[in-house]
Amino acid sequence: MTDTLVLYTNPMSRGRIARWMLEETGVDYRTEIVPFGPPMKTDAYRATNPLGKVPAIVHGDAVVTECAAICAYLADAFPDAGLAPAPSARADYYRWLFFAAGPLEQAIVNRALGVEVPPERRGMVGYGSFATMMDTLEMAVTRHAFVAGDRFSAADVYVGSHILWGLGFGSIEARPAFEAYGARMKERPAHQRATALDDAATTAAAPPS
Repeated sequence: MTDTLVLYTNPMSRGRIARWMLEETGVDYRTEIVPFGPPMKTDAYRATNPLGKVPAIVHGDAVVTECAAICAYLADAFPDAGLAPAPSARADYYRWLFFAAGPLEQAIVNRALGVEVPPERRGMVGYGSFATMMDTLEMAVTRHAFVAGDRFSAADVYVGSHILWGLGFGSIEARPAFEAYGARMKERPAHQRATALDDAATTAAAPPS
């Protein structure tokens, strides 16, 4: 596909995940920074994302929201980037991509909000307990060099973003396995480019001191 690709984002949001994924594809795209507050709730932007949140991408006639969906979509839309395994080898790719989008994010957000799930109610939540979630995440990043095997994939963009963010803000335990995996993610040239772009956008948007 050669349609124009637009990223709607804010550098202080999960939009950093979408930016990293776009940089991994190597395709050209335009960035639209959407400020928090009323600009995200306008009818014009809600036509792109009814939740009034970022990120979102528009690729020709296709509109994609939700970071995990954006990662999966871009991997399929630009196969030459090699960011998804062959269809017959996608079991771990799908497994850990959706694990991070569901149980992992639920566990991290609930903990940040101070939500404690009583032991007798753990069967009602997808992650059981925070300790179980951390052990499962550690297994995901230590079985192979990358979560879907021996090659980097879009699943690493999503899982890696959660780990790097969590380590930076203390919402994920600083286990050696997570730190080692996070260090490998930071070595990605695309991650470095994306970080520089978002950091520059953050600086540009900051009010004068």
